[in-house]
Amino acid sequence: MSRSSDASLTLDRNWGLVAAGALMGCVAIGVVFSLAVLLGPMSAATGWSRAGLSSAMTLGFLSMGLAGFGWGMLSDRVGPRVVVLAGSVLLGLACVLASRAGSLLQFQLTYGVLLGVAVSSFFAPVIAATSASFERRRNLAVSLVSAGVGVAPMTMSPLVAWLITHYDWRTTLLIVGVLSWALTLPAVWFVRTVPAAIAEAGDAPAYSRMTAGQALRSRPFIVLAAAFFACCAAHSGPIFHTVSYAVGCGLSVTAAVTIYSMEGAAGLGGRLLFGVLADRVGAKPVLVAGLLIQAFGALAYLQVNQLDGFYAVAVVFGLAYGGTMPLYASLARDAFSPRILGTVMGAAGLLSALGMALGPLIGGWLFDRYGSYTWMYIGSMALGLAAAGIALLFPSARRGRDDIPLQPVTQT
Repeated sequence: MSRSSDASLTLDRNWGLVAAGALMGCVAIGVVFSLAVLLGPMSAATGWSRAGLSSAMTLGFLSMGLAGFGWGMLSDRVGPRVVVLAGSVLLGLACVLASRAGSLLQFQLTYGVLLGVAVSSFFAPVIAATSASFERRRNLAVSLVSAGVGVAPMTMSPLVAWLITHYDWRTTLLIVGVLSWALTLPAVWFVRTVPAAIAEAGDAPAYSRMTAGQALRSRPFIVLAAAFFACCAAHSGPIFHTVSYAVGCGLSVTAAVTIYSMEGAAGLGGRLLFGVLADRVGAKPVLVAGLLIQAFGALAYLQVNQLDGFYAVAVVFGLAYGGTMPLYASLARDAFSPRILGTVMGAAGLLSALGMALGPLIGGWLFDRYGSYTWMYIGSMALGLAAAGIALLFPSARRGRDDIPLQPVTQT
């Protein structure tokens, strides 16, 4: 039996890691978006402005992007289990400290910066470990881990909404912090990866010798990161502003919010559907198709003004952006060694976070400048088409490993 055949027998069995990653992602994102539920009660109880409270989430996303790069590099050195253990401890600690905040600044630093640092530990390291632990069912495994994020609005948010009707915001946050410890700390035990020698068994020698520095300067990484950035910038604006656009079309706020929920539910289905398809036909063609659907889905919002029309577009748009997100990890595994995959995913995640941060900001500026969201949706379509075009430049899985080093690779 060949070496690659031996490796394939060992891979595709780490489903405990998949379940743990999905659970930790659900809890982490659920904690972050708890602020949306607590915003009103907190502002009324403390007198802190909603803008000031909301800025904690902005700080959180920026911290997630920056810290994710560091966590990814650290996981390549010490393994993902140590990283997610530290993140689990910090996740609960951030909630506990935020529940005791005596000023808005203290809340922003704890629920924003510290929480963002904690949450980012669950993504690049776990996704990289999952990508390295699966071969034939890699896309499905990564999609299932990512699905935990989609479940968060349907689990953690209703729980926080129920808690705030029985307790004040401080007690609610304290309970959320303790609950996050109770759920994520036991899950750390299941964060195991296969040995790098097994994961790399079928890789070409030059591919397996590539260093992290060479990887971050290589064409596959530049293409991957640029597509990831453009993809996130394309969908973050519509995700954030579509509720306001729907209200401007005459829908009630309550009805408009359900459009966002419809997008989220469709995104969960998209992760699973695209994962299965990518395992059959390859991640690259499925990603490109999804990016094209996302681009025209964003533009389609301009053609609807009734709730049923918004629902139809939300299903297509949510299916596309939710389905494409996990595929970047699979492409990264096709191009880079498991030894440096945490660093690669952390760096790509940093750029995707910047894209997520820019979309809402530019969308708001365009509305203030032109008095409508027309140019935001047109811009989102253009960015989506650009992302698809960039993704086409990614080396195919069959030949990409031989093409990766754009310069001679030397031992370090």
